[in-house]
Amino acid sequence: MTDTPVELLSEAEIAARVDALAEQIAPRVDEDTVAVCLLTGGIWFAADLTRALGRRGKYVRFDALWLASYHDAHQSSGRCQVRADLQRPLVGRKALVLDDVFDTGLSLSEAVRLVRDAGASEVISAVFARKPWPKERAIQPDFVAWEAPARFLVGYGMDNQGVMRGLPYIGALD
Repeated sequence: MTDTPVELLSEAEIAARVDALAEQIAPRVDEDTVAVCLLTGGIWFAADLTRALGRRGKYVRFDALWLASYHDAHQSSGRCQVRADLQRPLVGRKALVLDDVFDTGLSLSEAVRLVRDAGASEVISAVFARKPWPKERAIQPDFVAWEAPARFLVGYGMDNQGVMRGLPYIGALD
């Protein structure tokens, strides 16, 4: 694996995809919707998407859920650990679960389960990148900004053992 990422999506391309996704999601959310950001990688996407929704007059509430399955490794451990739970009540509210990348599907499946268990009246999900996966995943995101290649992605929240999350573009290390 190389140490220098090959750029796949520029900062401008990311912004355009987030804006287009906000246009699709806006009719499904309102001021009682709680955007649930999956930490840590989802911060960049969640911030950009909630601002894009705000530009459309959709001011959602915000919360975060910290799940870990990679533990700074290159592959998922196959188990999801809750490191920090939700802070806002979700009973009777719509929840919009947001994550940077849909890879194994483990984090999104666990987040949706936790949000439903917290009493959300409806759960919708959006990811910035969806990677192809050889096995059927139990859940699929409702909204996807980018169908990503099966490569090791970094930047825009995605990392290599905790490094390169803050790159303004999405690159591949391979």
